[in-house]
Amino acid sequence: MAAREPYTELQPDYSSADAAATAWSAAVGGMTEAEIFWLSTVRPDGRPHVTPLLAVWADGALHFATGPEERKARNLAADPRCVLTTSTVGGNDLHTGLDVVVEGEAARVEDDTTLLGLADLYVQKYGDEWRFEVRDGAFHHSGHRALVFRVEPVTAFGFGRGDTYSQTRWRFDGGE
Repeated sequence: MAAREPYTELQPDYSSADAAATAWSAAVGGMTEAEIFWLSTVRPDGRPHVTPLLAVWADGALHFATGPEERKARNLAADPRCVLTTSTVGGNDLHTGLDVVVEGEAARVEDDTTLLGLADLYVQKYGDEWRFEVRDGAFHHSGHRALVFRVEPVTAFGFGRGDTYSQTRWRFDGGE
């Protein structure tokens, strides 16, 4: 799948006077390296739900897995809109790093060939502890089944920290 290039703009009202927009490639690099992501979904009654998880970047999207009975999977079944958030180098340090926020819709990945590639990425990124067997359109590990979701960015934000603070917005396909 060809990578989509976003419309990139610096948000000057929330950036240092000498800031420049962060390149999308820097955000992708950060998401590729980041280990922990925070997934925000909406419960059927409208209350928010946020949980940490592991994710991999592939083919222009973030991918994550969750058990079909878990709250996040049930939330996504009712409303696929979600947000994934992570921090790059510096983590929660105020003066270093880049925070990346990706807004989109979660779509199930059920093709075993695609899932095999994603399973390999989990092992490459997180080690053998995260080795999944792929069958019947899902990941399997230690007797548990996990659904795999893909979130292509619609809109994303980058919050650069350091000597210069910046807020960048990336829009894909007319995202707000």
